[in-house]
Amino acid sequence: MSACWPSEEEKWAFWSRLIHHYCGEYQESQVMKDLKAIVGDKECFIVTSNGECHFEMSGFDPEDIYEVEGNWLTMQCSRACHTALYPSLDMAEKMAAAEKDGKVPSEMVPHCPKCGGPMRIHLGIDQEYIEKDAGQRRFQAFLDRDHGKKLVVLELGIGPHDQLIKAPLMRLVDMEPNAVYVTINLGEIYITDDIREKSFGLDGHLGDVLHRLREVCEE
Repeated sequence: MSACWPSEEEKWAFWSRLIHHYCGEYQESQVMKDLKAIVGDKECFIVTSNGECHFEMSGFDPEDIYEVEGNWLTMQCSRACHTALYPSLDMAEKMAAAEKDGKVPSEMVPHCPKCGGPMRIHLGIDQEYIEKDAGQRRFQAFLDRDHGKKLVVLELGIGPHDQLIKAPLMRLVDMEPNAVYVTINLGEIYITDDIREKSFGLDGHLGDVLHRLREVCEE
């Protein structure tokens, strides 16, 4: 994602094809259908490091989603000369249709409306990443509002070495007296000792486990 591209035309050929495939052509998956059924009408908040916006595209409220490392459907100035973000999906779809021999036409390459420099997808890959704290504020408001209430932290497919989301959520479970931690992962169940008594580790394929949980909830 942070490759040194030979040209802007090749960079945007890659990104436009990726966005077209994973976002423009996205159809709601069975995993998302099962997850929505499990959540039902319960209050929820989603914290994710995925950038393809599949939660929002599957019907989850964007106000209840915090994308900690940005997302593919917005772009920013590569030089971070200002903090505005710009939509990328429509542009990417047009680029993907026009791409030829691994490049997009030069006239389609986006430029910053302020400094005229190159644009890039809004992802947290370096110090030029424009960090937006609106999602973090919404998540904190959710936690403050429901402090002390029953809380289930459902962690989906995060490996033991990926601590960006895993570590703070484990600390949250440790601090909240009525919190339960449920982690689903295939062959990589990791739970710290301090929350082991209030945790469940489900070793299996995410799709299979969520579908079974949905069946149990609906029994």
